[in-house]
Amino acid sequence: MVRWLSDEEQATWQAYILLRQRMDAAITAGLAADGLSMPDYELLVPLSAAPDGCLRAKELAARVCWEKSRLSKHLARMAARGLVEREPVAGDARGVLIRLTPQGRALLEQAAPHHVALVREMFIDGITEAEARALRTLSARVVERSERGAVELTAAADAEAGAV
Repeated sequence: MVRWLSDEEQATWQAYILLRQRMDAAITAGLAADGLSMPDYELLVPLSAAPDGCLRAKELAARVCWEKSRLSKHLARMAARGLVEREPVAGDARGVLIRLTPQGRALLEQAAPHHVALVREMFIDGITEAEARALRTLSARVVERSERGAVELTAAADAEAGAV
């Protein structure tokens, strides 16, 4: 049986939805001014932090919580724009290495100061350190629960597939 949200719980959920929508819209507009989409930025950041600017496609997908097909299609668009390169992984016929190009790094470095200024203005500077700590704690708890749920769903799907 479904446990419907109370009025207070619904207000909390809707406040989160509105926060996410407003932040996403502002960040999307800010990045667009620098020639990037939010998905571009989501992929460029972990690549820029990786050794040699490279990650296996599978690892990149896991870091940003994207399905393989979405990642593949978006990386193809980014490669066409010269932001990333795709390389085969030696000894792994199915493996693909994603490498940040100098052009991709330059565009990220151009966008990053504007992005950080926007995040600071709209979010960081508007909350106290205690609120920031509480948000980090809440975020860690929700992420842990979602990851545990994803593992349980995968195990259930695997069990169901084996039963067929």
